[in-house]
Amino acid sequence: MKKILQPEGWAAPIGYANGIEAKGRTIFVGGQIGWNGQCEFETDDFVGQVRQTLQNIVDVLAVAGAGPEHLTSMTWYFIDKKEYLENMKGIGQAYRDVIGKNFPAMAAMQVVALIEDRAKIEIQATAVIPE
Repeated sequence: MKKILQPEGWAAPIGYANGIEAKGRTIFVGGQIGWNGQCEFETDDFVGQVRQTLQNIVDVLAVAGAGPEHLTSMTWYFIDKKEYLENMKGIGQAYRDVIGKNFPAMAAMQVVALIEDRAKIEIQATAVIPE
């Protein structure tokens, strides 16, 4: 079971939660990037890489018997804040298509570089499967 933590009087966040309380088996998903299961990039398009990265997270969760509904936290790292902001509509659509209406606690930040040169996004995630 998980509970959204929303302080009274705070404006409701859009697309994420300010906090999540959860109890159960914890799944830690290492940073995923926008390449496929064979470590090959199929696109250099930002939204395309976001979609693949999210799918990679869902695929890893599935191995533990978890799904997007079990996500409690995500940290997004991208190399270009402007590209991220210019693609919010496409990112939102990719997110809804892959993750659905599940909104964990999130952080997002621009970084200087990612280890894989073609990677434009990396996302680390945590999920909790209820007891």
